[in-house]
Amino acid sequence: MRHISTLYDILLVIHLMTAIVGFGAVFLNGVYGAKAKAAGGAVGLGIARANLDVTKIGEYLIYSVPVWGILLVITSKKAWDFSQMWISLSFLLFIVGLGISHGVLLRNAKKMDALMEELVSAGPAPAAAGGPPPQVAQLEALGKQQAMAGGVLNVLLIVIVVLMVFKPGA
Repeated sequence: MRHISTLYDILLVIHLMTAIVGFGAVFLNGVYGAKAKAAGGAVGLGIARANLDVTKIGEYLIYSVPVWGILLVITSKKAWDFSQMWISLSFLLFIVGLGISHGVLLRNAKKMDALMEELVSAGPAPAAAGGPPPQVAQLEALGKQQAMAGGVLNVLLIVIVVLMVFKPGA
């Protein structure tokens, strides 16, 4: 691609860096979830809370990614147009991803945090207890939803990156 302008290049660097750091912060959430589950108790809760804190930081950067993309289209000297398939489809997939993030991932993460807090606060179960506390089953169910939603989001991100690289319809 030809050099468009220095402003365009600066915006492209910002766009790429916010995407790398923002999506990178959340791309491996499943790994943290597995580690939190394996650790259990207060340690697992600590891992989950640290992951949630990092996710919140990543979230703000992710929200800025389309802003930088819009500025890139505007400053591209008509090299790019919002009607091009790779741009419009990328925006659509981003919006779908936000819906999944807010509708499933973030909502479930807050529920899981509260359930883990309940378990840690309750302390060890009495020896005569008949099975795990009900929070454990709820955590398992939410964890499965998280894994599925996270997988879908990772695939959406990969598709968006492919669209950005190959630019079909450009």
